[in-house]
Amino acid sequence: MTKNAVYDVAIIGAGTMGMAAGAFLAQQEIKTVLIDAFDPPHSSGSHHGDTRLIRHAYGEGRQYVTLVKRAQQLWEELQQQTGYKIFEKTGIVGFGPKESPFLQETIVAAEKHDLPLEIMSGNEINERWPGFSVPEHFVGCFEKESGIIYSENAIRAYKEKAVEHGAHLVTNTPVQHIDSNNEKGIKISTEHTTFYAKKIIVTAGAWAAKLLPDLNLPIQPTRKAVGWFESPSELYDAANFPSFYAEDSGKKYYGFPSIDGSGIKIGRSDGGHAIEPGLLTQNFGLYDTDEGDLRQGLELYMPRANGSLKQGKTCLYTLSSDNDFIIDFHPENSQVIFACGFSGHGFKFGSVMGEVLSQMAVTGESEFDISIFSLKRFGL
Repeated sequence: MTKNAVYDVAIIGAGTMGMAAGAFLAQQEIKTVLIDAFDPPHSSGSHHGDTRLIRHAYGEGRQYVTLVKRAQQLWEELQQQTGYKIFEKTGIVGFGPKESPFLQETIVAAEKHDLPLEIMSGNEINERWPGFSVPEHFVGCFEKESGIIYSENAIRAYKEKAVEHGAHLVTNTPVQHIDSNNEKGIKISTEHTTFYAKKIIVTAGAWAAKLLPDLNLPIQPTRKAVGWFESPSELYDAANFPSFYAEDSGKKYYGFPSIDGSGIKIGRSDGGHAIEPGLLTQNFGLYDTDEGDLRQGLELYMPRANGSLKQGKTCLYTLSSDNDFIIDFHPENSQVIFACGFSGHGFKFGSVMGEVLSQMAVTGESEFDISIFSLKRFGL
């Protein structure tokens, strides 16, 4: 690519959503450049840590179900096309008090979209999977067809597809400034290089607010901790144990069975520490709560998995003020598209978000109804 080339689309942030969008655009022979401050997959953002859940009966809101069903289809296609292991059907069981809003919405979402969902008591969960110790008065929701996305493999697969189809990938190159009023197109400045594009997609995660300061995006980067714990294989291996989530008294845990001897993986989707994104390091254990909060979840619901800590990691959530995604065109320049605020539940949508964002860049709209994610809802 020549130095003075003007790209059709520049993607700033080649992580989960950006890399997928780059692959979709490149396959359409759209002249695309992807620019990232790191070299995806990496451990400085929101996609590392090996695994993510993909649930279909969606407790965050029934409005997400159409998107997550398409995401599932696209993940499975990506696996077939690239040979990477991307999806594994472990089933997912969620549990908590009967009055849990999250579980109630999960049940309604399943009913509205005709999704298979088995309703269980706490005792039934414990009988089926003896590794659990769920209170008998809890209600459970089991999705047999759901499971795990191997997050870093997913990034690698879309990265290969983007590059194979001609996208220009620029790594370890933080974007410093975006000038959308330049006569050559949108000007993207980095320390050593300047890029120009007719349109841009900003999928920079925790850095989105810094790159689009005029929008006052209502997002907060948050440091989260996740850990893997020694656990008996006969109880907790993926062949015998599902992925899971739990909600009780405002605390929300999620986790994964032991995969190839990794140990049970557990995290909390609530809590965490507000942080400047550039200050995130792999410093698991800096706070007592890093390990302590995770062990509390194990003690409550899986006491036999509460073994020695095998490894711990930190990652970034970028929380929007209402925990829903923010996806829109810049109100003053429709050539600028942005997607952020994925709030700890966005990875599973990475595939379909790539499709959505590529459609927005090519045709000016998406075939999916994403109006609920508009920045307008904040009155900005």
